[in-house]
Amino acid sequence: MKTPLVIARTLAAASLALLSACASQYFRDAGAPPFPPPRYSLADLPQPEYWSGIVFNGAKVGFSHSRVARAPESGLYELRGEAVIRFHFLGLEKNVQMRSLDTVDENAKLMRFAYHYVLDGTEQDLTGEVRDGRLRYQIITAKRSPEQNERMLDEPLYPAAALDLLPVLQGLKVGSEFRWLVFNGETQGLDRALQRIETYETSDLFEGAAFKVQTDMLGLGSTTWIDRRGLPVFELGLNGVMISALEDEIAAKNYLASAVLNKDDVIVSWSLVKTPLPLSDPRRARFLKFALLAPGGKRAPLSDSRQRCTNSERDLVCEIDATRSDAEDGTAAAALLPSSTVQNRDPMIRKLALSIAAGKESTFDKIDAVLVWLERNIRKEPVDTFSALDVLDAKRGECQGHSYLYAALMRALGVPTRVVNGLVYSTEHGGFLYHTWAESLVDGAWRAVDPTFNQTEADATHIALVRGESLAELVPLVDWVGNTRIRVLEAR
Repeated sequence: MKTPLVIARTLAAASLALLSACASQYFRDAGAPPFPPPRYSLADLPQPEYWSGIVFNGAKVGFSHSRVARAPESGLYELRGEAVIRFHFLGLEKNVQMRSLDTVDENAKLMRFAYHYVLDGTEQDLTGEVRDGRLRYQIITAKRSPEQNERMLDEPLYPAAALDLLPVLQGLKVGSEFRWLVFNGETQGLDRALQRIETYETSDLFEGAAFKVQTDMLGLGSTTWIDRRGLPVFELGLNGVMISALEDEIAAKNYLASAVLNKDDVIVSWSLVKTPLPLSDPRRARFLKFALLAPGGKRAPLSDSRQRCTNSERDLVCEIDATRSDAEDGTAAAALLPSSTVQNRDPMIRKLALSIAAGKESTFDKIDAVLVWLERNIRKEPVDTFSALDVLDAKRGECQGHSYLYAALMRALGVPTRVVNGLVYSTEHGGFLYHTWAESLVDGAWRAVDPTFNQTEADATHIALVRGESLAELVPLVDWVGNTRIRVLEAR
């Protein structure tokens, strides 16, 4: 498992909130765990292949499949995985496919890998190897030249696909704690993982008893129950919203029928932040004051000259003045650098940017020209893309894709631009939805710009939560989704 999949067939009709709040009703102490603790090698796993059904927010949306087998080379093993997800978002069918192949040694240390991702028809490949204390890998997207990356290593590296196997290889002993350096194909980076074997439990949600294993990585926690055969029989993630459970192959693949029949916008229903009173004409809002209930008090939204947040007795009170810009804070140089999502040094991007801004002298005129070009040439469709080049190639994208391409074009013109993620008010849905926009440096101050809404000055309903364009930088958003409450106090 250990993928952003999840939610089992057994809980398709259950209340996820109830599951999270009343865990003791579902999981019970199983008494003394087996002794000696179950422990297997990759060569003698009792069941090296398994399937899991996936349900998200109450709707079955896909399956995952994992298999361990000997590699052609002596002493090496292959960890193969696949996942397919299909759901509806804003009335359109969304498709996500993932395939992975990790070649590891007998201790599950990473030797080489090949990952393939498909998001709504856009493909990306990651391939790489570990050799001589170095991780070398390349990213291929939108049929462009591979992006080469290299990282020095001073300790063993493990693939994310091995996280459910590592406690089994070490021995399932309650109280054990493990720390790993993990290569995560989804974030395309190295992450620290901490695992603890906490208890031995039974549950009505799976057969028999299993060891409860808590995994913390990237600031997110997930809980997996691994039985004495070494199988992950059940998993909870995203505060109980994401769950997966063991199924046979036929049952797991039955997601296709469920996905076709399920017409609900599962992402919208999960992430929408409703407000008691609707806002009129939000695209013209210049000022917004609101009370925000932060997720568990663990995170706070961004606070600067444009968006000021202060703590009250009960919650956070924020004021957004769309006419204000935040002074340059020393991040301008970083906001000119390319990334795997914003490829501003690509020759095609640079040529296009110069063409769009030909004859434009001021930064504001360049911003306006880029927004006009995006409005005329890039279709607004709720399809996922990996990068600015993908959007340019497909000539379509959602808010994140528009912001990636806008940032790439502006950086190519020498204008520092950063990507912002947060919430924006949707008249259609009567609440705030998660959204991405940008900030460009104009006359020494960061100006909020929304390429999706064609706004050179983003309206005041844009609530900034985190800045960043890589998946790792977006992880803090997970704490907000489904856990945020907003009460509008004033809007004008």
